[in-house]
Amino acid sequence: MENKFPVADGVLDAILDNLEIPDISSATIRQICAVAERLEQAAGEKIVHLELGNPGLPAEQVGIECECRALRSGIANKYPDIAGVPALKRAGKDFIKAFLDIDLEERGVVPTVGSMQASFTLMLLLRQRLAERDTLLLINPGFPAQRHQAKLLGMRTRSFDIYEYRGAALEAKLEEELKSGRVTAMIYSNPNNPAWTNLTDQELEIIGRMATKHDVIVLEDLAYMGMDFRKDFGKPSQPPYIPTVAKYTDNYILLVSASKIFSYAGQRIAIVGMSPEVYRRHYPYFESFYEMPAFGDAYIYGVLYCASSGAAHSAQYALAGMMESAVRGELNFVDHTSEYGRRAGIVKRLFADNGFHLVYAIDGELPIADGFFFTVGYPGMTGVELQRQLLKHGISTISLPSTGSEQEGVRVTISTVITPEDMATLGSRLARFHEEMQKKAQNP
Repeated sequence: MENKFPVADGVLDAILDNLEIPDISSATIRQICAVAERLEQAAGEKIVHLELGNPGLPAEQVGIECECRALRSGIANKYPDIAGVPALKRAGKDFIKAFLDIDLEERGVVPTVGSMQASFTLMLLLRQRLAERDTLLLINPGFPAQRHQAKLLGMRTRSFDIYEYRGAALEAKLEEELKSGRVTAMIYSNPNNPAWTNLTDQELEIIGRMATKHDVIVLEDLAYMGMDFRKDFGKPSQPPYIPTVAKYTDNYILLVSASKIFSYAGQRIAIVGMSPEVYRRHYPYFESFYEMPAFGDAYIYGVLYCASSGAAHSAQYALAGMMESAVRGELNFVDHTSEYGRRAGIVKRLFADNGFHLVYAIDGELPIADGFFFTVGYPGMTGVELQRQLLKHGISTISLPSTGSEQEGVRVTISTVITPEDMATLGSRLARFHEEMQKKAQNP
C-alpha cells in the first residue's frame, strides 16, 4: 500500500473534521485514540500509541485466582455491600499501613469502580459540604479527565502549573489560591500524570500544612503508587515508605487503584482511603439532605449508593487478595512495575537522539525518575503543533495544554512500547520526523 506514514497534510485535517474535533488540544484521550484509529486505516500501518495509559504488563495472577474463586462461590447473584466486603476493608487498611505507614480505620476504606468513580463522586460531595466552598483546586499538570469531571458537575475550578512553583515557592502560591476561603478541596497525582514528577517531602509538608490552615481536603491520587523507582518502596512494613500528604495533615483522602499497580485496569476496582477525621466530620447540609451528618456515611450511603450500588463483588475479592499478598511480601508490585522504568529509559533516549528535550525534568535537585510517563518538547514548536506533526508521522500522544500545563510539549506513555520491534518502529518514525523538521528549518 502506498499510503505510509507520514501521511499527507490534508489527511489529518479531514479525519478531525469527520470526527467533529475542532481543537485537537482540548480533545479527550479517547477522541485522540479515535483519530489514531482513522490514521491507521488511512496509512495502512499501525500507529505507535503513546497516548492511552493501558497497563503494558499482565494482570497479577493472584487477583485473577481470587476473583475466579469468589465467582465460583456463588456471589454473582448477590449485591455487594456498598461499604465494601470485610476482606477488602481489612486488606486496604493493612496495605496503606504497610506501604505508606498511615493508620486508617476499616470503615474509611471504601471500594469504588476505579479511581475515576472515586474522584467524580468525591467532587460531588465536597462541593456540598459547605455552601461557601464551591471550588476545586487542580495542581497541574494533571489527569485531563478530572478537570472534565469537575466541569460536568458544574464545579468551579482554579488551577496552576506547578512547573514554576516547586520547593519553597509552592507555599506562597497555595496561600494565594486558598486565602479566599472558596476552595473545598485540591487534587493532584503523585507520581504525576503526565509529568512523572514526584512531590518532595518539603512540598508534601507544605500542601498538608496549607490544607489544615485553610480547611481544604486533599485528594491524593496514588494511581502509580510506589513507582518512583529511584527508591525501593516494594518492601512492606519497612522504610522507605511511599511519600504521602497524609503524614502532614488529617484533611486527606487517598485514591488507590488496582489499574496500574496490579495491572488490573479492566476490572475497574479501587479504594478510597479516608482519614478518620474526614470520615467522622459532621456537616449540617449532610444531616438535612442525606439524613447522615458524617462525611463518610454521606459518601458511602448517600452518593456511592446512587452512583453504582457498589463495586463488583468479585473485583473486591481480587483487590483484597492482591493487597494481602503484597502485605505478606509475596507479591512485589513495585518490582513488577519497574519494567516501565526500564522501557522509559530506552524511549527517552530515542526522543533525545532526535532533538527532543524533557519538559518536566527535575524533582528538587534530582532528575525525574524513569516510569510510566514523561513529557517532551521540540524546539520551536507548540505542544499542539508537535502533537499534530507526530500524529502525521504515526505517533499518537496528547498535548500538555490538555493536562492543564502551561508548558509546550506532549505526554509520552511507554506502557504499549513493549517489544524491540516497537522500539525500532518508534525510533525510525522519530528520526523521519526530526529529519523533516530540520529540513523545514533550513528551508522555511
